Amino acid sequence: MSEMERELGWDDEIEKDSGEFILLPEGDYDFTVESFERSRHGGSEKLPACNKAILRLRIDTGEGSALINHNLFLHTKTEGMISAFFTSIGQKKKGEKIKMNWNAVVGAKGRCKVGVHEWTGTDGEKRQGNDIKKFYPFEEKKFEAGKF
Repeated sequence: MSEMERELGWDDEIEKDSGEFILLPEGDYDFTVESFERSRHGGSEKLPACNKAILRLRIDTGEGSALINHNLFLHTKTEGMISAFFTSIGQKKKGEKIKMNWNAVVGAKGRCKVGVHEWTGTDGEKRQGNDIKKFYPFEEKKFEAGKF
């Protein structure tokens, strides 16, 4: 039986090892929303201050699970991206007006296009990570029989 999540104390014992980082090749993948966090975007040159949802998407592979964090900025400039996400998880149909149901987001499944981005770390090392390029509408998902 697994232990409930809890805060660790400074002197607690730890055992669980970190999972290996999995870099997915660019492509289309099924995802499950592992969690989401309500946060705040402080504003930038492209987007003023606004609420944001930090989604943690899990993509299961033969080598293990890849986790990708994806920000949804709650602003009219990015409303199309928010709609694409809710359409992908089946909460919205194209052209339909809905109230975002954040309580139903965790555990939701969808399909997305994953990309690879590169950057240089503060140590000068080149690094790679995954990001979400596009969410596919729920109706267009092509899942193998029995997967969902």
